[in-house]
Amino acid sequence: MTDSPWLTLALIAGGGYFTFLWWQDFSAQRAGKPNPGALPGATPTTWLAVIVAVLGGLLIVAAETWGELRLGIADEQSQVTVLFCLYTLLAAVIEEIIFRGFIVPAESRGRATLLGGVFAASLVFALAHPFLWSWGDEGLTLNFGTKGWFSTAAVFVSSLWFYYVRFMSANSSRSLLPCFAAHGAKNLAVIIIKAAQGFVVGWF
Repeated sequence: MTDSPWLTLALIAGGGYFTFLWWQDFSAQRAGKPNPGALPGATPTTWLAVIVAVLGGLLIVAAETWGELRLGIADEQSQVTVLFCLYTLLAAVIEEIIFRGFIVPAESRGRATLLGGVFAASLVFALAHPFLWSWGDEGLTLNFGTKGWFSTAAVFVSSLWFYYVRFMSANSSRSLLPCFAAHGAKNLAVIIIKAAQGFVVGWF
C-alpha cells in the first residue's frame, strides 16, 4: 500500500470520478438514451448474473484464505489502513473498466482471440499486483517466496472469474456490473478478513 494518505485520497477522488462517469453512461443507457461515447459495459444486466458473480468472488476469497492457513503464510499479509481499504473498493471499479472493459473488449473477434486475450490480460493483471515484487527506498525488490506466488496465482484466478462473468450467457448485454459486484465483494471480504486477523491498522 502507499505510505502517503494524500496520494491515497487522490486515488480515491480519481476512482470516484470515473465511477460517476460510468454511472452516468449506465443511467443514460437504462433510460433509453445511450451515450455514443459511453464507457464500456455501461449496460443493465440480470440479477442472476450479479448474484453468480458475487458468489464466485466470495468462493475465491474463501479458497485463498484456506490456502494461506494451510500453507502457514496467513501471517505474511500486508497491513492496511481504513483509508486504503476504501480505495481498494473504488479500485475494483477502475480495474474492471480498464481490464474487463478496454483491454479485452466485448467486441473481441473469435473464441481463440477472446480466450488468448483473457489469459494474457489476466497474467498482466496478476503481475501488476505487488506480491512478487515491491518498490521502496532501495528500488525494486523481488519476492519469490510462497506467499508471493500464492497471492499472485489467486489474483490470476480472480481475473479469470471477472472475465467469465463479463462474457457468460447470463450477462448477454456484456455489462460490467457483474464484474464490479464480484470484484467489490471479493475486496470487501478480504478487508473483513484482514480486520479480523488484525491487519487493518489505523484510519490513514
